[in-house]
Amino acid sequence: MLQEFENYLRQEKRYSGHTCLAYIQDIQQFSVFSGCIQLSDWQEQNSSTVRGWMVSLLEQGLSKRSVNRKLAALRTFFKWLRKDGKLEENPMTRIQGPKGEKRLPVFVKESELDPQKVNALFSSDFEGLRNSLIVELFYQTGMRLSELIDLKDAAVNQQYIKVLGKRNKERLIPIAPELLLKINQYRAAKHALGLDHPNLLLRINGQALYAQLVYRLVKEVLGTLSGVEKRSPHVLRHTFATHMLNNGAGLETLKDLLGHANLSATQVYTHNSFAQLRKAYGSAHPRALKTP
Repeated sequence: MLQEFENYLRQEKRYSGHTCLAYIQDIQQFSVFSGCIQLSDWQEQNSSTVRGWMVSLLEQGLSKRSVNRKLAALRTFFKWLRKDGKLEENPMTRIQGPKGEKRLPVFVKESELDPQKVNALFSSDFEGLRNSLIVELFYQTGMRLSELIDLKDAAVNQQYIKVLGKRNKERLIPIAPELLLKINQYRAAKHALGLDHPNLLLRINGQALYAQLVYRLVKEVLGTLSGVEKRSPHVLRHTFATHMLNNGAGLETLKDLLGHANLSATQVYTHNSFAQLRKAYGSAHPRALKTP
């Protein structure tokens, strides 16, 4: 049954492989908690069992955000059972997840990503050029980790990058001259090694990148350049978005560049942008400088 559900997620919902894996693991965890082994067990589930699972997850120390993600997986599973005619009532209709605290996206200061500082971290060999390009792609395009790993060489031309995002939705991201130069330098090194693979970014053995390699790289780079506590590829995506807004980009433009399905997901960055405006106002306006 879980295999059918996974096929549904991949083929109809068009979720990424990472999301599908997470959803299946969440369903398996609930199955262990509730004792669901076969379809008849799932048909007997009610909201009380779901609430009990939610409480147990919180008692285990999971964050409210993680619990809500697991509930989203369970909600999708029960909807699928109902849609497939395997369930008469959906126990998730009465379930509300824990209200989580709103956290502002973590981002790196513009001064900490000065090109000279960043370029000094990398060598001029194949891996140095590749690692430098990885960091710049995250910062200059705002793409997600999965999008970067799966980025095809043929999807990058002299003017833009064609990114395949969530649910196979394509978007175009313009390329700045500086980034194009880095891409061409990396491609030359890649060609010199005779590496033949449809993906743009490769390991030196010619194989595709994997998530942990990229995580380690970004964590090390941000640890050197910045004092931010959280260091991940997504921090560079947040940084891209925040710097774009701070420098005059509109929300609709940013929404399209990030590949968000709706504007509400993009609006979270306005909080960071307003914080920058307030700081600038407080340090520059003559009335703000006066102490009452």
